[in-house]
Amino acid sequence: MDRIKNFLTPVKATDEEYEPLTDDSSTLGEEEGETYPDQAPFSWIEYSIFALIGVAMLWAWNMFLAAAPYFQTRFESNEWILANSQSAILSVSTTANLLALLVLMNIQSSANYPLRIKASLIVTIAVFGLLTISAVAFRHVSATTYLVFLLLMVGASAWAAGMMQNGAFAFAASFGRPEYTQAIMAGQGVAGILPPLAQMVSYLAVPQSDNSNPSQNSTTTTTTTTTTTATTLDSTPEAAPSTSAFIYFLTAVLISLLTLLAFYPLVTRHNTLIESRLMADEDTQQQLLSQSITSLEEAERARRHYVGPVQLFRKLNWIAASVFLCFVVAMFFPVFTAKILSVHDDPDSSDTSPSRGGSSTSSIFAPGVFIPLGFFFWNLGDLLGRVSPMFLPFSLRDRPVALFAVAVARLVFLPMYLLCNIRGLGAVVDSDLFYLLVVQLPFGLTNGWLGASSMMAAGEWVDEGEREAAGGFMSMCLVGGLSVGSLASFSVAGI
Repeated sequence: MDRIKNFLTPVKATDEEYEPLTDDSSTLGEEEGETYPDQAPFSWIEYSIFALIGVAMLWAWNMFLAAAPYFQTRFESNEWILANSQSAILSVSTTANLLALLVLMNIQSSANYPLRIKASLIVTIAVFGLLTISAVAFRHVSATTYLVFLLLMVGASAWAAGMMQNGAFAFAASFGRPEYTQAIMAGQGVAGILPPLAQMVSYLAVPQSDNSNPSQNSTTTTTTTTTTTATTLDSTPEAAPSTSAFIYFLTAVLISLLTLLAFYPLVTRHNTLIESRLMADEDTQQQLLSQSITSLEEAERARRHYVGPVQLFRKLNWIAASVFLCFVVAMFFPVFTAKILSVHDDPDSSDTSPSRGGSSTSSIFAPGVFIPLGFFFWNLGDLLGRVSPMFLPFSLRDRPVALFAVAVARLVFLPMYLLCNIRGLGAVVDSDLFYLLVVQLPFGLTNGWLGASSMMAAGEWVDEGEREAAGGFMSMCLVGGLSVGSLASFSVAGI
């Protein structure tokens, strides 16, 4: 029993090994804030670049799924592919993403995290460049041929996302600034909030045909990594689906290219930081001289030691469990949100008289707007939650058991969905505001806060030389939660 108790008890780094955020530190001035012996000075420029990395991490995938109506037009000649293409895309993506993280997690001592980030962005640019071309060319290939091509692109993109997740969180952890990890999480939140907003605007901006079926659902899936948003709206203009897809894919190319260009100054800053750390460590200098190391990369790798998942879990057990459970629970929200309609909407009625608020008001309550509105409120809360650790005067990062308790407490949101207007069959609480402001917004808010807090806490509970490995380990726990949550969400798919 004592051995089991010791295994489950988090092992925090000793004062001699690593003391997080101590007070006896030098300062670089009011604008830059405090710096610590093993930390880089905080910079808003660097923070912004990490936030952009977070946007790029999910932006490409969001654009993949925002183009779902376009994929339907490519598969309409084959009913089986049309019905199963979305599930195939999700399955290939989650499997490739998780496999990439598992493989990269076991390659630590020789890992080049900046290279992983750059390689990920280059692969993403290539993938979405090909998809951009395919939106205007090769329009007459068979549905089977295009499905094979698409799944290859999905697999490559998911593997690149795995490299990005592993590399970005490990790279951010090496700076010793938990704020930079939070910046990545905030960037993911930004990438999640824009697609549903764009869908609402496009629906309201384009006149809907009389024979359209407004009650058809949107299907959205979120992943932070992360959280990812997948949106399928039958209200996408049918006149030019290839043009919309061209814009989606080209946008992903431009975002990835911008991130790649912005990343290079960050690599230079990182090399300077690592060099200063190496020069300040006499033991490391003697070790490097004895091994005849000639480059900064070799010096950094020699200083790094392998940390196995079991050892990391011993130190991060409650924190890892918190982020895992956080995203398991989060994956239930898309299933419910895609089925909940406004209590003011009557899909069988075409009445747009003033007594019903006119056509404009009716459009807001129509499923084509209201369902993305539900996703928007959840993602808005998620974004606010991811940003909040930067400004809140308190934190639970030093109390991992409390973080896990919050993760468990969030289960209360799931039965609250049953009080809403699922499938338009009536709501126990007859209020859209209850659904949007009491269920969706707080559910997203707690998800963003808990996810960001857990990821930030990881670097404070391990030794300085273990931070990069801890960042990769936590990203694997995050993606693992998304994968398990995706499978568990099938249990409520029939509601």
